[in-house]
Amino acid sequence: MKILFKIYLTVFCFAFLNSCGGVPEEKSESAATANVFSVEEVLEMVAKENDVTRTLYTKAIVGKGKAQGMKFDEDWRKDDVEAGPLPALFLRGIATSIKKGAVPLGLYLGSDFPVNAANKFEGKQAELFKQIKEDQKPQFFYDEDQKLHTAMFADLASAGACVTCHNKHPQTTKSDWELGDVMGATTWQYPKDSLSYKETVAVLNSYAKGTVDIYMEYLDEIEAFETSEKPEIGDKWPAEGNYLPTAEVFLDSVKKLSSYETMKHLVASN
Repeated sequence: MKILFKIYLTVFCFAFLNSCGGVPEEKSESAATANVFSVEEVLEMVAKENDVTRTLYTKAIVGKGKAQGMKFDEDWRKDDVEAGPLPALFLRGIATSIKKGAVPLGLYLGSDFPVNAANKFEGKQAELFKQIKEDQKPQFFYDEDQKLHTAMFADLASAGACVTCHNKHPQTTKSDWELGDVMGATTWQYPKDSLSYKETVAVLNSYAKGTVDIYMEYLDEIEAFETSEKPEIGDKWPAEGNYLPTAEVFLDSVKKLSSYETMKHLVASN
């Protein structure tokens, strides 16, 4: 199944480009390796893809799924827990997949009031996060200690599931979150200050693969349920009942919702 899905992911990537104006013409080796994007541009592209994916997962899977009786838990990987990953853990799964790959892209989620103390912003990031909370604009800086270009993007409480979970969590350090609050910042890092077309596509593909990996892991977890009712996996969504979309259907919806600006950037470099 995983081999078949890798084939689907490749087809998905080309379909994604086609939906936004066509696959760019084949480039010469020199054109493909020339640095044409600033690191800020690339991190904004992948951040926008992440916004679409996480919003879809949070609202259409977790939010609607809970209304159908589906469970989502921070300990979802434990053998005795029959549940799916919470939105923050969905992101962590994507980050873990990226870290295992060859693309030197870093991803994590931090806050000034994190559930996990290890995710609390410090130093320069703590300073910049104060500004993000005021205007919700991204912040870019070069991390001298890690030698990495860093971009921080506001992470909003976009769904009731986020607010309820954080307010009621036993380890919470803040219990009055409201919809629309800036709960944290999604932080991306990359070692180079500019990227080629080829490297940019690799960054976007590494994120897409991370999404595939964590969603497939969730579906595999459901297959192992012993006592909980298993949702039917197919072309329907939780809004329609005890259903979950296949990975193909989920990613197809991501494709349809994904930022046009990202593809416009890629095509413009052609």
